[in-house]
Amino acid sequence: MYRFLTGAVFFISAVTSAPALAQNYKIEMLDTGADKEIMVFEPAFLKASVGDTVTFVAKTKGHNMISRLVPAGASSFKGQVDKDLTITLDKEGVYIYECDLHVMLGMLGVIQAGKATNLDEAKVVAEKLKTKMAMKSERLDSYIAQIK
Repeated sequence: MYRFLTGAVFFISAVTSAPALAQNYKIEMLDTGADKEIMVFEPAFLKASVGDTVTFVAKTKGHNMISRLVPAGASSFKGQVDKDLTITLDKEGVYIYECDLHVMLGMLGVIQAGKATNLDEAKVVAEKLKTKMAMKSERLDSYIAQIK
């Protein structure tokens, strides 16, 4: 009986102290989204955790992704046109990215990893990015508004 209890205690201890598994999210780069909006990332806003990975999927041709804001100490990223790219969210905060070929059409996205430690900076960067946009600048406002 003692061996059984010792084994059970070890198992319960191992399960409860195991780290949470990181998630792998996919963000598609699209000419037309599910809501019929053109030049979009889907989802365009993502709430994730530090340590999670995000794969940008080149679902339709002619898109890339490049970070325009990452939290202090985080790795910036830049993908090639028509190529998938996987990144790891290595720091807590807000990440803003764009398709630099279609930013003028509002093709941007926001990722929040954990707490929004750089929210004030994200708002400043968002305002600057909106000056590069010929249309759909309200998209970026709606993504920033989702940060909690």
